[in-house]
Amino acid sequence: MELKLHVGSLNDTDLLAKIISGNLFPGFIIGLTGDLGSGKTTFTKYLAKHMGISDNLNSPTFTILKVYDHKPYNLYHMDVYRLEGIGYDFELDDFIYSDGISVIEWYPYIEEMLPKEMLKISITTTDDEQRELEIVGEGRYEQIVKDISNRYGH
Repeated sequence: MELKLHVGSLNDTDLLAKIISGNLFPGFIIGLTGDLGSGKTTFTKYLAKHMGISDNLNSPTFTILKVYDHKPYNLYHMDVYRLEGIGYDFELDDFIYSDGISVIEWYPYIEEMLPKEMLKISITTTDDEQRELEIVGEGRYEQIVKDISNRYGH
């Protein structure tokens, strides 16, 4: 299932993260893509907040992976921009295929190692504050896309 969503403020991004956080399950995977500065890390910060994680979250661009230990789910925040075609060398699949929550910025760079069923969010910047999101969910993620659509009134 696919949903196109207009996000006009940080409050909208926060609401999206809140809706998704209410649907988490062990092994949940979110793939994010979008230009630099489009809001991938900002979305992840809001998701972490709604998961109850109070750590200061920032982009793992140079470390590739940051782990936030939390109950009931650890959060694995990945930025794989620099790993195009070499994701297996970093054994990220140990985290992706765990019971934690994986948020993967620039996920197309390691898409061959990801499951077909995941939540994909593509962010396009339309101006300083406005974003267009394309949200795609397959399998059990389809219901989450429906929930997002219902909560946004689409």
